Amino acid sequence: MYDVLIIGGGVAGCAIAREISRYDARVCVLERCHDIAMGTTKANSAVVHAGYDAVPGTLKAQLNIAGNRMFAALSRELDFPFKQIGSLVLCFDENAVPELEKLRERGKINGVSGLEVIGRGRLEEMEPNIGDSAVAALWAPTGGIVCPYEMTYALAENAAVNGVEFHTGREVISAARDGDGFAVETPEKTYRTKIIVNAAGVFANEIHNMLSENKLHIIPRSGQYILLDKAVGGLVSHTIFQLPGEMGKGILVTPTVDGNLLLGPTAVNTNDKSDIATRREYYDEIIEAASLSVKSLPYRQMITAFTGLRAHCTAGDFVIAFAEDAPGLLDVAGIESPGLTAAPAIGQKAAGMLRERFGFREKADFSPVRKAAPKFREMSMKERQNAIAADPAYGKIVCRCEAVSEAEIIAAIHSPVGAKDLDGIKRRTRAGMGRCQGGFCSPQAAEILSRELNIPLTAVTKSGPGSEILACRIRG
Repeated sequence: MYDVLIIGGGVAGCAIAREISRYDARVCVLERCHDIAMGTTKANSAVVHAGYDAVPGTLKAQLNIAGNRMFAALSRELDFPFKQIGSLVLCFDENAVPELEKLRERGKINGVSGLEVIGRGRLEEMEPNIGDSAVAALWAPTGGIVCPYEMTYALAENAAVNGVEFHTGREVISAARDGDGFAVETPEKTYRTKIIVNAAGVFANEIHNMLSENKLHIIPRSGQYILLDKAVGGLVSHTIFQLPGEMGKGILVTPTVDGNLLLGPTAVNTNDKSDIATRREYYDEIIEAASLSVKSLPYRQMITAFTGLRAHCTAGDFVIAFAEDAPGLLDVAGIESPGLTAAPAIGQKAAGMLRERFGFREKADFSPVRKAAPKFREMSMKERQNAIAADPAYGKIVCRCEAVSEAEIIAAIHSPVGAKDLDGIKRRTRAGMGRCQGGFCSPQAAEILSRELNIPLTAVTKSGPGSEILACRIRG
């Protein structure tokens, strides 16, 4: 019997897990995929929003601002990359400048500091490659960028060290009242818990609707992105948006914390919660829109494209509330943009609600600090020499594009919530994220996985069961 069962191992679920791990409770995170951070968390804009867009008074507005203010300290505490580079919202028509003023006023109401509407001259000073048709912009210095999955791993690892269990590859097929708690069934086993925290992303409505007569409605919203090589990552210095529309914040151009350039996303409602295909027409849409924001974008430097799904709730806001007719069910649903930014505050809010209702007591031995494995690519020459002297595996470079050593891959596999497949290694270390997209390093990474997990090479997968990369051994 668990005290708390968190369904969903994305950034929101892991932020909640980390906050609940402060308390004396038995907690487990269930994730349907082979790894955590596999849904919306791994395929989004990686932007920490300033908070000018959300409607004042909504949970989105409140938690966006609160989350934004937590990032600098949290990134230091949990050792994940975050850069507060600021953002610009462009308009391309003098008649639209009042819309920027409205955004600025909304931001002021929400509590965003430092907002300015700037003209073409200042815009060119800040971004020399800005599109020729941009006439003005809203400047938000508190905007930033982050690596969403590195952040999620940091939250999860800290939660695990503080006692939270993580069970991946566990898809919930039913949930029902069971005495004073719940029975949650997966194909592998049935979990019993006093409390359910429903942080299941695009599947949150399905979990909720198993237990409540007051139905929740979520629409999956597909968004496609284009990633350009690090060689052109410095083309812009800030996150560049366009005036937001009905379907969201539109196509952006932004540097990433690792030095690439990211373009997107599109916004298309879908009924298919598994559809993450990339499509040529969306690629063309991204190119056309992004070219308005930044001139001479080098599309020949594209190294990959990907698609993510966002959980758009028809209620129009985050849903963070106890279900009235299902005592013990806490919904954390509809966590679309600015969900990544709000995640640290969502974690605090959800854990606070549980503590208030169920009387959890704080642990005396909670440890808030997590230290990431050292990254060879970030070391000085002296640091590299010392690292290799201490562990020769640092001297074996597996991924040439990203300068990832064997030692980092081993550390990723054996971390508290470790990698179990090639994509897990990729997201934790960047081995396979460079220009060749794993063409050189994947065989070596597979061999390391086989050795460290003590499984045959034919059992190594790209991304969980069904994605085995080798069929059989053809010689000795």
